[in-house]
Amino acid sequence: MKIYTKTGDKGETGLQGGSRVKKSHPRVSAYGTLDEANSMIGLGLSFLKTSAPVARLSRIQEELFQLGAELATAPGGKNSAAMMGAPEITRLEQEIDIMEKDLEPLKSFILPSGGSAGSAFHLARTIVRRAERACVELSGSETLRPELIQYLNRLSDYLFVVARYVNHLEGKPETKWIPKKV
Repeated sequence: MKIYTKTGDKGETGLQGGSRVKKSHPRVSAYGTLDEANSMIGLGLSFLKTSAPVARLSRIQEELFQLGAELATAPGGKNSAAMMGAPEITRLEQEIDIMEKDLEPLKSFILPSGGSAGSAFHLARTIVRRAERACVELSGSETLRPELIQYLNRLSDYLFVVARYVNHLEGKPETKWIPKKV
């Protein structure tokens, strides 16, 4: 299979199902941002000095591909990838609860920081938030399953906790945000 097809040279891309849209289409923006988040999770994984969350994060990378496939399918088209839904959302919540048992409860905002892995997961969280906003925007003009947006909302929470958890495991301190007084 060739990497370059030249079919996108005029600023369009194909959706699953055969239709073509501008590369600036909100649907393309949404699944492109998921791809960016997935890549940042991969970068975070490459920095990890512990194997604790690797299997969970690898599963999430697979799930982001599944969400991307759903978003890359034209309305009314057939998507062959499994759909993310309530079970995956619940699992994210359960895993957040498990990790938080080992963390100091938050009493103030923290700055996105820590080690390389923790910082990468903080950045992945913000990219997922952008993907969520792109999906909300897309849902204003096209029908999206509510579970898709719910999953992304929970995933950003999950990645925040992963960043904290990894920093904790690696002994990297969190920096509390202390607002300046006026």
